[in-house]
Amino acid sequence: MTRADDIEGYHAGLPADERVICAALRSEIAAALPGAVGKVWHGHPVWFLDGNPVVGYSRLKGGIRLLFWSGQDFAEPGLQPEGKFKAAEARFASLADIDPDALRGWLHQARTVQWDYKNIVKRKGVLERLS
Repeated sequence: MTRADDIEGYHAGLPADERVICAALRSEIAAALPGAVGKVWHGHPVWFLDGNPVVGYSRLKGGIRLLFWSGQDFAEPGLQPEGKFKAAEARFASLADIDPDALRGWLHQARTVQWDYKNIVKRKGVLERLS
């Protein structure tokens, strides 16, 4: 389930080259995570499984960042650590930068490898593994 209007509004504000990247990412995310809820959260499209953020993307200078909240623990290569928790990212300056096989592998891992970000505030910054 996706709040399409929110995400469409986000995409509408992007330059055409970045909109193409985001549309491709959104399509792959929807195919790989059909039960996920997608919405604009903190200004960027993010998909949640059972209320837990798992994947999202945002516009940065020089391209689009795809972020996986639990990505540092994925078995699939190609992501770079981001931040002090378990997040990892990939960046795309053009549509050609996206490796569809790698993206599908990361999305599969996003479903199976999750840390509990939903309750991180309640646990005072301590993450617990969900799966």
